[in-house]
Amino acid sequence: MRKLTPPTRIIPVAILALGLAPAALAAPRTYEIDPEHFSIGFMIGHVGYEKMLGMFLEGQGSFVYDELTHDLKSGTVTIQSDSLFTNHQKRDEHVKSDDFLNVDDYGTITFKAGKLETEDGKTGTLSGTLTMLGQTHPVELDVTLNKAAEYPFGHEEYTLGISARTTLQRSKWGMDYGVEKNLVGDDVEVILEFEAIRQ
Repeated sequence: MRKLTPPTRIIPVAILALGLAPAALAAPRTYEIDPEHFSIGFMIGHVGYEKMLGMFLEGQGSFVYDELTHDLKSGTVTIQSDSLFTNHQKRDEHVKSDDFLNVDDYGTITFKAGKLETEDGKTGTLSGTLTMLGQTHPVELDVTLNKAAEYPFGHEEYTLGISARTTLQRSKWGMDYGVEKNLVGDDVEVILEFEAIRQ
């Protein structure tokens, strides 16, 4: 009697026979940013003496990504503007005022992802738009995929670890307090570090 080839062996052979790369069979998956591992930092010049460090303590986001083809289908990150923290109460109150973030009228800052360009799947440039103070402008972020694997403890789910950096000119969004005399820098260096769990 002729021995039958197991289906698990037939499928890869059929793929090769049709000239299909494994990436052609990849499916986009949804990833949720873990709020417990989401750091949103920034640095901005202060009268030319230093770069002040600050953070936003509350943010959330998700994206749809195909890990095999490195194709980002969509993504949104929302930051609660009144969660700003610079370790100085009076300064925090000023930055939350209408001189800067105007948190009473604009409670969130939102990034919507566009196209991800990458050659190796590890580093690349992510384009998108940032909405702040009621204005939306294009931005680009340098992104690095640090690790992609099942989490070694806790939730034990498949997780992506990502670093992202960009520099914004805040005056483009109408936030120009202190720019003219260089009391507060126009350029804001943004630092994002997060873990995203596959759903």
